[in-house]
Amino acid sequence: MKYAIIIPDGAVDEPLDELDERTPLEAAELPTLDHLARLGRVGTAVTMPVESAADETAALLSVLGYDPREYPAGAGALEALARRLRFGPQDQVFRCNLVTITDGCMRDITAGHIGTPEAQPLIADLNAAFEGEQLRLHACGSYRNLLVWRDVGLLPKLRTTPPLEILDQPIRKHMPRGRGAAALCSLIQLSLNLLAEHDVNIVRRDLGENPASALWPHGHGPLPVLPDFHRRYGLRGALVAALDVLRGIGRLIAWDVLNVPGATGLLDTDYSAKGRAAASALSDHDLVCVHVQAPAEAGQQGSAANKVRSLEAIDREVVAPVLRRLEEEASWRILVMPSRPVPVSRTLHRAAPTIFTMAGTGVESNRGATFDETTAAVGELHLDRASDLMEYFLHR
Repeated sequence: MKYAIIIPDGAVDEPLDELDERTPLEAAELPTLDHLARLGRVGTAVTMPVESAADETAALLSVLGYDPREYPAGAGALEALARRLRFGPQDQVFRCNLVTITDGCMRDITAGHIGTPEAQPLIADLNAAFEGEQLRLHACGSYRNLLVWRDVGLLPKLRTTPPLEILDQPIRKHMPRGRGAAALCSLIQLSLNLLAEHDVNIVRRDLGENPASALWPHGHGPLPVLPDFHRRYGLRGALVAALDVLRGIGRLIAWDVLNVPGATGLLDTDYSAKGRAAASALSDHDLVCVHVQAPAEAGQQGSAANKVRSLEAIDREVVAPVLRRLEEEASWRILVMPSRPVPVSRTLHRAAPTIFTMAGTGVESNRGATFDETTAAVGELHLDRASDLMEYFLHR
């Protein structure tokens, strides 16, 4: 049996006025996904436990069959693992966005999607300001960075807030709190002071672009000890993904994490390159998993049109070629499951159920009509714990 898992992240949404009260999944032309819904089973699953709020790391672990309540994880640590950054058991790793803060409010969590060539001198100058301290920034491209805090020990009571959750809100209500918070608050204030009149930001403001006015640390936590996927499920897997947190999970569960030129994790990702890489990986792996971040990016931008386009590209250039490759095998199964909703109208992800369809050898149809929220809601399978779905998909 050959298996494929495709994660069109953030695909689940709500009806939108600009789409005639349809969701992006309902508005998009998705012939391959609709075919799979008719061929197999559809349903819903809860990927984010209530206590994890809208944690994308918890959602991704759930999709891959690992209960996040059993394996709590820090996004920063997973991303550092993906980038092969060295850090010890007494170090803490944070995601650290370059953001735009105006009049004390979080206005843009990407600093206008600042380009990597512009971001690099900002990070270099901030690192120079930390000279002699335990803090070190690592540029990861565009607004994305990692902050490694050496020898600080465990910080179980430290609370930070992802910037996406406080968009257009005053930051003073959401500053870090708990043990270790004072150093992080000082870092935020230092970045506000240092970046205010930085040459890069002067040019960006002159061009009408959002400046990278501050650093915002979040997403610390432990590096989980995850059971090897082969030992847990008896299959050897490969991962096609640009999202560092998922690539970190892939390394932890001993999957082959493939590097695909053109895979960016953004709307401009090379969908067809991902599809080709996944289809090829099935030749020497039992299972391949493809993650596409573009629908979530479109949701965070509040763009229904971009979300529809990204979903159609996933259907055409990822799902279709992977399905054609699977159908060359005597027996196969495919699971398509967004890890979380990212509604366009809210521009942030929600701790709400997601949807899925599975099809292939031994999977009986429950007569789903289309791959969308309405069909899934009346489907046959509804799981309160999405991590249970992997065993069902692989072995039942």
